[in-house]
Amino acid sequence: MNILVLGSGGREHTFTHQIAKSPKCERLYVAPGNAGTAQIATNLKLGVTDFEGIKTAVLTHSIDLVVVGPEDPLVQGIYDFFKNDPALENVMIVGPSAEGAALEGSKERAKEFMAAHNIPTAAYESFTKETLVQGKAFLETLTPPYVLKADGLAAGKGVLILQDLEQAKAELESMLAHEKFGAASAKVVIEEFLDGIELSVFVLTDGNAYKVLPTAKDYKRIGEGDQGLNTGGMGAVSPVPFATPEFMEKIESRIVKPTVAGIKKEGLIYQGFVFIGLIKVGDDPYVIEYNVRMGDPETEVVLPRIETDLLTLLAATSRGELDTVPLVVTEDSAATVMAVSGGYPEAYEKGKTIHGLQQQTESVIFHAGTALDNEQVVTSGGRVLAVTSLDEDFREAIKKSYQTLSNLSFDKMYYRKDIGFDL
Repeated sequence: MNILVLGSGGREHTFTHQIAKSPKCERLYVAPGNAGTAQIATNLKLGVTDFEGIKTAVLTHSIDLVVVGPEDPLVQGIYDFFKNDPALENVMIVGPSAEGAALEGSKERAKEFMAAHNIPTAAYESFTKETLVQGKAFLETLTPPYVLKADGLAAGKGVLILQDLEQAKAELESMLAHEKFGAASAKVVIEEFLDGIELSVFVLTDGNAYKVLPTAKDYKRIGEGDQGLNTGGMGAVSPVPFATPEFMEKIESRIVKPTVAGIKKEGLIYQGFVFIGLIKVGDDPYVIEYNVRMGDPETEVVLPRIETDLLTLLAATSRGELDTVPLVVTEDSAATVMAVSGGYPEAYEKGKTIHGLQQQTESVIFHAGTALDNEQVVTSGGRVLAVTSLDEDFREAIKKSYQTLSNLSFDKMYYRKDIGFDL
């Protein structure tokens, strides 16, 4: 098969790395890719929402299967674009239709779906600029902290958790009346705060059958001890040690099964990943949010633990034959630590030469924000490298990743030194 992976981050490098291992993979392309994907695939200079450009590439390179990494093309309807075009309709695509992708594209839609299918989540109400006064009044009925979520896609930055009521009211006004997050915050969901520990559960579904993939816990804050600004993710560990078999049974029976059943009942076309962001409150799981693709950096610890041929799994998902492929997962733990540019998640410099990449053998280094400059690998993003290691003990896996990181360098490189220490 000829494969095209859409995206340019650590998640897409991980998909490319795993797919390249498959004996069924003939030619492998990534659009736009990065310096890491360039080592194992052919990078194509294409934007992930350039649907016409993607069509041309798919036809030119006789692509059989498209794996969509990020959320934007899914929410914008790339699945529908393929299936409504006679030249593309037989190309397999991993990802939901635009209607299915609204589970991530709209926080309100996700909440309505959970309510309709009795999936446990925080109580909520949603507001627009016209109902700003009612939104402020609703805040007064809650106990702090206050949770404000931009309804649309805000690149992982549209969620605010605030302790002060007046500040929460001011931020609500900033989001609704002054477009703090642009069109994404034209509507804002306010929900009750759930106090617990978070984890991510990943499900692969063809809209009928499903597989529960390994769990992961990621670390969003820039600073150690989970302090400071939110980022796209500073590291991750899989599996989550506190996700006991009893707790996983609750997740599957109360959340995974009703989610897949809801997708089927509502007639949503969904052949791809459901990323369920969960919080464990006491001994019970609640859904914080749905994403309609794999997470990053969770992908960098989830996919390396899957022993089943990934391409076989993805093709079966696209064909509606997922129940025919057994899922085999290693017992080993995986840990990834993200090296980021100095200043991230705020202003940072690009074009810094990365040293030490060739000498590492203990870990797999997934490129997140890298580019090639005259054969030299340089930084091109805020999150630059995800260093992933496996071991029987997650503590040893973490140790290996830190050892590898100590041998890597670029100007102003930063990473958290406490990934997994809370576990």
